Amino acid sequence: MDFLFNFWQLFMISAPWLLLGLFVAALINVYLPKDFLNKHLGKEGMATTVKAALIGAPMPLCSCGVIPAALGLRRAGASKSATTAFLVSTPETGVDSISVSYVLLGPFMAIIRPIAAVTSAITAGLLVGRDTAKKELDDSVHATSCCAKKEAQQEIEQAPAKTSCCASKKAQKPSQKQKLLNAIEFSTNKLLSDTAKWLLIGLLFAAAIQTYVPQDFLLQWGDGIVAMVVVILVSIPMYICATASTPIAAGLLLSGVSPGAVLVFMLAGPATNVATLGVVASELGKRAIVAYLFGVIAVAIAFGFLTNYLVDEFNIVVAPALVSHEHVLPHWFELATAVLLGALLLRLLVKQVIAKKS
Repeated sequence: MDFLFNFWQLFMISAPWLLLGLFVAALINVYLPKDFLNKHLGKEGMATTVKAALIGAPMPLCSCGVIPAALGLRRAGASKSATTAFLVSTPETGVDSISVSYVLLGPFMAIIRPIAAVTSAITAGLLVGRDTAKKELDDSVHATSCCAKKEAQQEIEQAPAKTSCCASKKAQKPSQKQKLLNAIEFSTNKLLSDTAKWLLIGLLFAAAIQTYVPQDFLLQWGDGIVAMVVVILVSIPMYICATASTPIAAGLLLSGVSPGAVLVFMLAGPATNVATLGVVASELGKRAIVAYLFGVIAVAIAFGFLTNYLVDEFNIVVAPALVSHEHVLPHWFELATAVLLGALLLRLLVKQVIAKKS
């Protein structure tokens, strides 16, 4: 009974912030121009890398969703450094994960997490771009120009169809109400579906830690480089997004792991899974894997030590909501949003069952 109570409390506290994050993320997805990313990420260098990291940071894509998006950017002409920065910052943080971090881990972690994610993305991007040999750059330019010629030819061949399509779209331009409905549809289906599985696993994990694990169980390795290396090794095989990693991080915090090691887990987990590393090898080159991993892991560990230092030096409280008992929102509102989120999750489950039977 204690386990179920703790799970429900954690679910209820998380629900309003997750729904808010999903909605804001959906608005970004619907209102951001489709060609915006391709237009701004075509060159190597610091400016493009920083831009890619900042563009990717708030976007609502998890570890699985960012892979096709990054592939699309790369094949549309985005540079290696920009592709890498986007590939790192997008799954490491986002508007939804920041809102959940605020309520589960506190304002300090909600602030330092996106800062660390953007820094990690920029570092990895610059290292991968610098690691690119001159011959590889020439081949990339040649391949890009060839693709551009093919795309130009296809555009010429399909010009009448595209013109009529564009004319039709102009004639039937969606209203603001329709855009809002599209945002809600996206957030309650595709986006929630991408995060639901690991989110529930994370909440169950956090509730189990809260119920069954003594608070000082992991204190013997809960601080320092050993804890950080352990959480990195644990996180690599996990296929998890930033939002779903947050309740797991709260569980680790409850079991005695230091805030710095928890931050390392939230950075390394979404960015270093096997699928992402496979994309880096195939699209950016095998040499890029070393630069990619070094950029992500080194920055994560550096920010882990910085987090522990700041927490100790300034007596910053970093504690899951179940421990601090701080309910920012009224209980009735948390309860209503928890019921709504539960209904949306149940709806997704029913849809999946029907799809399998049909």
